[in-house]
Amino acid sequence: MKISFENPDKINGLMTIVVEEEDYKKLVDDKLKEYRRKAQMPGFRPGNVPMGLIKRQYGSAVKVDEINKLLGQELYKYVRENNIAMLGEPMPSEKQVPQDLEKEGPFEFIFDIAVAPEFSLTIDGNDEVTYYDIEVTDDMIDQQVEIFASRNGHYENPEEYDAEKRDMLKGDIRQLDAEGNTLEGGITVADAVLMPQYIKVDEQKALFDGAKLGDIITFNPKKAYPESDTEVAALLKLKKEEVADLTDDFSFQITEIQRYVSAEVNQQLFDTVFGEGTVSSEEEFRSKIAEGLKVQLTGEADFQFFADLRAYAEAKVGELTFPEELLKRVMKNNNKDKDDSYVEEHFADSIRELKWHLIKEQLVAAHDIKVDEEEVKLTAREMARAQFAQYGMNDVPDEYLDNYAQDLIKKEDYSNAIVDRTIDRKITQVMKNVVKLGLKKVTFDDFRNIVKG
Repeated sequence: MKISFENPDKINGLMTIVVEEEDYKKLVDDKLKEYRRKAQMPGFRPGNVPMGLIKRQYGSAVKVDEINKLLGQELYKYVRENNIAMLGEPMPSEKQVPQDLEKEGPFEFIFDIAVAPEFSLTIDGNDEVTYYDIEVTDDMIDQQVEIFASRNGHYENPEEYDAEKRDMLKGDIRQLDAEGNTLEGGITVADAVLMPQYIKVDEQKALFDGAKLGDIITFNPKKAYPESDTEVAALLKLKKEEVADLTDDFSFQITEIQRYVSAEVNQQLFDTVFGEGTVSSEEEFRSKIAEGLKVQLTGEADFQFFADLRAYAEAKVGELTFPEELLKRVMKNNNKDKDDSYVEEHFADSIRELKWHLIKEQLVAAHDIKVDEEEVKLTAREMARAQFAQYGMNDVPDEYLDNYAQDLIKKEDYSNAIVDRTIDRKITQVMKNVVKLGLKKVTFDDFRNIVKG
């Protein structure tokens, strides 16, 4: 087998592989012998089918298959041994002449290979990247105290409705006639739920001010929600079209008032949030909250540092020249279900990500950055925790987190993203100790504005 590689412009490679008969003949013969051992044909015992019949039936297909496998193995071996920075997959060259594989070799195969542009990046203590030290303020601690208190609160049943405390009313609704009496055969709803503070019209909302348990309030649902038949229908448990022409008043007899009351900031709350005996005073409670907030804010600051590091490194490297036409062919080949407009629309973003990928590879190599299995598991665990948090599940037991994280790692769609995220985290940790940090103290609001801007 003969392999040659041309790369005159450093980015568009042309590989030629000449496959001789001696390269594939034994492979094909061995495969046909294997077919013969397993072949079952009428009139012949298993394993005794004449080789001539086997060759006629399977010979061409086996030959094509073995040559293709051999091509792949030798191509990637050559790329690996000669340190060719190949981008994407090799593509059949437009210079390729059709090969008749029914005949004997030699056969010549030509591939276009996209090669990464050469560049050298050095980032060390002479380089400065901004790092934001986000301040934990008393207001942030107050908000978190309120969140913990609210999360651990309970319901009470007061005698009088208070809109400011976001009370919820339960009661029986009855349709009224023109004289204000219950309409015989009219609409009735038992145990209806109403939160007057969400009524759109102030006049109707005010009807419930100071209402007490057992009171009967007369109101008009269509006037209360003049632009939302959906809300009226939900309240009266009807279809939307059934309330379109509804104009009657209704009575609402209050059978229950529910008020959610936040937990008191006391030892019971301290123990519930941080575990029994961990903190013993409000001052310690707030200090512990501040520690947790600082960890969260450090995570956000690290995320922004990584983004700023990327921008800094990309600017330092400058423009790179890529084999664009060849890469578009590769992208089109990888998205066969898409048309040419898809490639044109996404190509620029693809090149930006490719450039960053090459820069990351140099950073990883230059600073000997490695990730281990435990670090990957930790990333998966944090991703699992974040997914549960989206559904308001913030106190998921460790056992469930670990099991869910393992499931994520096993899924191919997630595993690559998890490993990549782990590498990003490790780059962040290492480079914070390599570059000069341009520390900037900021409030969280200022930080959010910076990130948005």
